[in-house]
Amino acid sequence: MAKITKRTKAFEGKVDPDKLYNVEEASEGAKACATAKFDETVELAFLLGVDPRHADQMVRGSVSLPHGTGKTARVVVFCKQADQVAAAEAAGAEAVGAEDLVQKVQGGWTDFDSAVAAPDMMALVGRLGKVLGPRGLMPSPKAGTVTPNVGQAVEEIKKGKIEFRVDKNANIHVPVGKASFTAEQLQENAKEIMRAILKAKPSACKGTYLKSCAMSTTMGPGFRLDVTSIAALVG
Repeated sequence: MAKITKRTKAFEGKVDPDKLYNVEEASEGAKACATAKFDETVELAFLLGVDPRHADQMVRGSVSLPHGTGKTARVVVFCKQADQVAAAEAAGAEAVGAEDLVQKVQGGWTDFDSAVAAPDMMALVGRLGKVLGPRGLMPSPKAGTVTPNVGQAVEEIKKGKIEFRVDKNANIHVPVGKASFTAEQLQENAKEIMRAILKAKPSACKGTYLKSCAMSTTMGPGFRLDVTSIAALVG
């Protein structure tokens, strides 16, 4: 028989595993369960009714959170034109380069959270697919990270723009913010994420698109959301 930990016992009565919560209840509940000694991340987990093995059912995109993620993203930019280099550096990119930066990443350096590339760099950046792809860091036009306006892209990411992508099991995990956020801030961020994922529904998806959704903190329990009300809630 599995041992019930002291932390698990502390959550008893704070979450009902049989209840479907609305966003407001889940946000407040997640905050109440954030008892770790660090500022826990609040996350939404979605299970979608798609088959990611088919390209026409891939779900991927980006969304700007009104209150950010609570973390300043480290961004690298692949570009070579002088004006783009200057814009990326002015926007606060941690590293800017062309062939030299590609070689550095090929060597195993991935100490960053997001990558932006100018369109004319994608022939080179494409070589990094095996390094960046599995980490979800590969620049993509759909996510807005392949663009000639690299400075603007860096600014948006720094302010809280995040990417989402369905995994091989049809799940999407997205950070909503930090436990130190107010419940209202978490709610507003969550609604923006839900809007983006609902809008990203592939036309090839038949049947139920959003199967389940839950909100939780790093060390806390999950609050299952009432998915039937999400479309109306964010509509």
